[in-house]
Amino acid sequence: MPTVSLTLTEEEILRLCASFPASLHKTPGPYMRDLIKTEDCVLSVYNSGKVVFQGSKAEEYASPYRPKPKGIYPEAGSDEVGTGDYFGPIAVAAVLADQKDADFLKCLSAHDSKQITDARILETVPKIIERVPYSLCLLDNTKYNEVQPSNNMNRIKARLHNMCYRNLKKKYGTLPEHIIIDQFTPENLYYRYLSGEPEIIRGITFETKAEDKYITVGAASMIARYAFLKAMDQMSKKYGMEFPKGAGEKADEFAANFIRRYGKDELKHVAKLNFANTKKLPE
Repeated sequence: MPTVSLTLTEEEILRLCASFPASLHKTPGPYMRDLIKTEDCVLSVYNSGKVVFQGSKAEEYASPYRPKPKGIYPEAGSDEVGTGDYFGPIAVAAVLADQKDADFLKCLSAHDSKQITDARILETVPKIIERVPYSLCLLDNTKYNEVQPSNNMNRIKARLHNMCYRNLKKKYGTLPEHIIIDQFTPENLYYRYLSGEPEIIRGITFETKAEDKYITVGAASMIARYAFLKAMDQMSKKYGMEFPKGAGEKADEFAANFIRRYGKDELKHVAKLNFANTKKLPE
């Protein structure tokens, strides 16, 4: 049976224990502070700080707590776009890069899409997706409004990120040890949001502003932005109106004009109805 032993800090132990639901925590034995049993791994947490992972997925559960050096390839990273926009989909992308791909992305100055003009995104991203392995998940407004009442935004994002990595793994056969997500929620909550998913990708590093630190996250941010822009363009052509980005006054004014032309029921196909913008609309 595969076994991994690590000595963790108090903070790491608290994060580890909090990442599993209460039903998986069992009565610990002597000299232990916790005992966690999943279908494919037993985690024994000792008072000394030592944690023993035993089972077929021991390495997978232990991986997030191993030191991960930066700039080591292959590397995978993901990011999302559209979560703050009233109109348009949520787009999540994940990118897988070896050293040659990373050098290529650096030549294109791949980084946070919020710092790049839309024109440059539209020009650069086709070059990236032609060469670099990636996965893209889009959640359109119709589906968003169906799932949102029982899923908060962070849970939706967690499931989309996990889906991207699952697709990337299926498409290319494996994932690297070094996987990064631009952190939008604490690690323990991220994995809680994925409870019940058929496959959970673990071994992830969570960092804020990761799109400026890791080339794969920056490239993922650009691909997600590209997909968002393309979707917004398609919506604009379909309805003969140019949808604004963001969720400010322009979005309020546009929404009022949209329902005058197409009716309020059609709004669920183009907007995120739980946003405060909806409450400002005329009855």
